[in-house]
Amino acid sequence: MILELKDVHGYYDKSHILNGVDLAVEQGTSVCLLGRNGVGKSTTMKTIMGMLNPKEHCKTEGSIRFEGKELTGMASHAIVRLGIAYVPQGRHIFPTLTTEENLRVAARVGVDGSSKWNLESVYEFFPRLKERRDSKGDKLSGGEKQMLAVARGLMQNPKMMLLDEITEGLAPIIVDQLAVMVQNLLEEGVTILIAEQNVKFAMKVSSDCYILERGKTVHHQATSQLTAETRKKYLGL
Repeated sequence: MILELKDVHGYYDKSHILNGVDLAVEQGTSVCLLGRNGVGKSTTMKTIMGMLNPKEHCKTEGSIRFEGKELTGMASHAIVRLGIAYVPQGRHIFPTLTTEENLRVAARVGVDGSSKWNLESVYEFFPRLKERRDSKGDKLSGGEKQMLAVARGLMQNPKMMLLDEITEGLAPIIVDQLAVMVQNLLEEGVTILIAEQNVKFAMKVSSDCYILERGKTVHHQATSQLTAETRKKYLGL
């Protein structure tokens, strides 16, 4: 397993948000994290990235291992340097920088020395971003901003990407384009963990599924075997 969480608990000050998250991701696969609003999907992503730390009046307990290395207690910048790229909910691109400047500021050689993802390869993968390379971040459409957020993560040449609610607020046609993008990334060998409210999208692009309820893992199954009964029970669909 490239990533494994065991009995992970997360606290915002005195609020106990994660109550025992267990999940595992095999290298080269895509795994989705599902659940109703407010069950802890985004908090799980932030916890993996070391963002629930004492400086933010937060706390993480339990084991989070990436390639066998314990991440709990590690600083966020150190986790990034191990080869994990995080695409947060809300995109968070730099609005006053151009598309190309947003990409350049994120560029780095991978932990294994890889420089596969650079401006040339990213523009080939996202031709729309090449067309918009001189446009400021705040002038991009919602779909373009989301592509840029993912592309910026790729510029880090990561071993794994965490994608948090990347379909939020986007038109169905753009969501379909993002599904193709994720499938193409898998073909390129990128390991992916997706937290999603859009169940249809998540099931289309993942091979394994974990469902959270009240901050705890309550169901795990191959995505292809997830039944309508299970979806209705835990997701209300």
